[in-house]
Amino acid sequence: MINQLVANIKKTGAPIVVGLDPMLSYVPEHIQKKAFSEYGETLEGAAEAIWMFNKEIVDKTYDLIPAVKPQIAMYEQFGIPGLQAFKKTVDYCKGKGLVVIGDIKRGDIGSTSAAYAVGHLGTVQVGDKTYAPFDEDFVTVNPYLGSDGVNPFLDVCRQEKKGIFVLVKTSNPSSGEFQDQLINGRPLYELVGEKVAAWGAEAMGDDYSYVGAVVGATYPEMGKALRKIMPKAYILVPGYGAQGGKGSDLVHFFNEDGLGAIVNSSRGIIAAYKQEKYAGYGAEAFGDASRAAVEDMITDITNALNK
Repeated sequence: MINQLVANIKKTGAPIVVGLDPMLSYVPEHIQKKAFSEYGETLEGAAEAIWMFNKEIVDKTYDLIPAVKPQIAMYEQFGIPGLQAFKKTVDYCKGKGLVVIGDIKRGDIGSTSAAYAVGHLGTVQVGDKTYAPFDEDFVTVNPYLGSDGVNPFLDVCRQEKKGIFVLVKTSNPSSGEFQDQLINGRPLYELVGEKVAAWGAEAMGDDYSYVGAVVGATYPEMGKALRKIMPKAYILVPGYGAQGGKGSDLVHFFNEDGLGAIVNSSRGIIAAYKQEKYAGYGAEAFGDASRAAVEDMITDITNALNK
């Protein structure tokens, strides 16, 4: 699947991923009213509203982008109906030719880690039948428990030709409380980066590994160092836009071939209609506002890479 992600990026010329992280407050009133009229002000109604919201954004942007990244917590908050909306979103995006990165940040050991890997990337046997439960193309993985927590995902990745993005240096302000701590004079995130490179060497696609890394746009100098440590790892870069990252911060996350990184924007795109810059579209045309935000993001990153 890493080959497909690279192919999609080359085709679109857009090394970006849209984070489908819908809070109910992002969903325009007319969408909520329509969902609530059918399901009431219930968990089912909320799930239907975010599904309708997602579908419109995908319909307006899928031809511009290579991938989407639904954050599962935004769906889990609405219980089982929310998870059903998550699955509908995954399937719909894949039907549009998009690579789906499930932002699940799982991290456990043994049979528990194997069950997460099977549930999200692999297949599960039920009697004589086999099912792919969530069927994302990539997922995010927390490496804090070490190789015991990552290896079950690697096994499934090799079997299914799918991938993971391992948390290495995250974009949040307090990430340094642990990730920047020095061990034998080196920051922990560099040691995690070395493990990502080692794991990835055993799970290669054509040019890049099935094992990628999450490195925040808010730490460009650290990204520059990690790019050298993980030359064959694709870097998923959160923190663009709403968290302060901009195109000029991202140059060193990419390799000389212009590949090697994919930049995420979530509310900066899906809630674009709420921003002053795109307010003229209005809530009714929120999908068009999202498309305009995608186009502006592509321009910003492309200009930065071409300088």
